[in-house]
Amino acid sequence: MAISETPDFIEAGQGPKVILFHSSVSGARQWRSLMDMLSDRYHLVAINLFGYGKTPAWSDSRTQSLADQASLAEPFLTQDGDAVSIIGHSFGGSVAMKAAALYKDQVDRLVLIEPNPFYLLEQHGKLEGYKEATKLRDAIKASGQSGSWETAAKVFANYWTGKGSWDAMPNERRSKFAEALKPNFHEWDAVMNETTTMAEWEAGLPDRTTVISANDTVRSIREICGVMEASVPRWNHKQIDQGGHMAALTKPDLINPIVADALA
Repeated sequence: MAISETPDFIEAGQGPKVILFHSSVSGARQWRSLMDMLSDRYHLVAINLFGYGKTPAWSDSRTQSLADQASLAEPFLTQDGDAVSIIGHSFGGSVAMKAAALYKDQVDRLVLIEPNPFYLLEQHGKLEGYKEATKLRDAIKASGQSGSWETAAKVFANYWTGKGSWDAMPNERRSKFAEALKPNFHEWDAVMNETTTMAEWEAGLPDRTTVISANDTVRSIREICGVMEASVPRWNHKQIDQGGHMAALTKPDLINPIVADALA
């Protein structure tokens, strides 16, 4: 599925261009604190993926791929051939990987925050982490197909932000969260059906790739980041002690300075 117009986005600053891809159930505005921090040095463009902001929702006519999401970056590549940098968090990290590979001749640096290419777990025999991911996917798919989005949202929230987080959420926030989860139904197809190997990623992604993770993140992500570090040790692998999977949003004071260093 291609869209006939530029996807929805927000931008700030001037200088070398940096493209940002948000996580699931979030949106381009998740990057506001990072954009405020870096806008004196960079031209930052945060793209809303399919189904977020005013970017059209994904059609049910065919299965979504990472390449579909990554293609949203194309209108923002520089016309003069200058290199851009790309940042992505969680699902946005997987999209960022694909975009950096598709447009490799125009990408200088890549920053991945808790990326979620779950299919790599199966490729590398990390079956417990892979089972966690497939269990979450199956729950989202089943609840989504039946229209039970609050049920899906409860499973999603409790996995990524800790058991009991859904129950602690105000009712108004629950409704908004459940509505924002709907694009994730198709995102699972994109991230689970990818087949690129780590050797191919190593060849296709910038030498100046940084992978950021939290030591207290969920098992599936911890194992993905471990696979990346074991496979491509020359990338810059950075860890924070605490913050979990959503540290990019909840601990910007820890994540943003690492991102700034990676871009510099």
